[in-house]
Amino acid sequence: MSDRFTFPSREVLQAREKLVLDHFRDEVAHDWDATLSTFPHPHYEIIAQMVVHDGDDAVRQYYTDTRVAFPDQHHELISFRHSVDAVIVEFWLLGTHLGPLGKIPPTGGTHRTRMNAYFIFDENENLVTERIYFDQLSLLKQVIGGIDRRRPSGLRKLLQVVRGMLAMSGGRPDERLVKTTPPSLD
Repeated sequence: MSDRFTFPSREVLQAREKLVLDHFRDEVAHDWDATLSTFPHPHYEIIAQMVVHDGDDAVRQYYTDTRVAFPDQHHELISFRHSVDAVIVEFWLLGTHLGPLGKIPPTGGTHRTRMNAYFIFDENENLVTERIYFDQLSLLKQVIGGIDRRRPSGLRKLLQVVRGMLAMSGGRPDERLVKTTPPSLD
């Protein structure tokens, strides 16, 4: 890729698309070895939380944590776009909150959250980053929607959720997401 205006060949774009679609399929199937094989070095950036999961162990833990919380997690593709160095996928992420999500106890609520993921490739056509954007509040609003706030047990659950959210908030953002360099547009 010589510059930001030169698209790769059709064959390169098709290969990227296949890799990303395989990645999505393997995540839904919980085939972590196959999913991780799409990266030479697994690296996820979750922008809503300003968290980076870097390396095989960290990404496997991310997969475990999110699938404990949402064992039926799956997606519906909305759109698929190519750029000079990335595949950009817009999709719905769906799931039922049946296990703890960090310090947030399971609510039994479901969510359908619109997301964008940027699958970024280096100059050698290696997938180097999956960068995910979504509205975290929308997801949380949906999963607590299943709590019956008219019952004392529901109010207790809601209080536990709020305590869990507060315990998880306030952490420092990952410096790799904060210290950005503006692109050269010359």
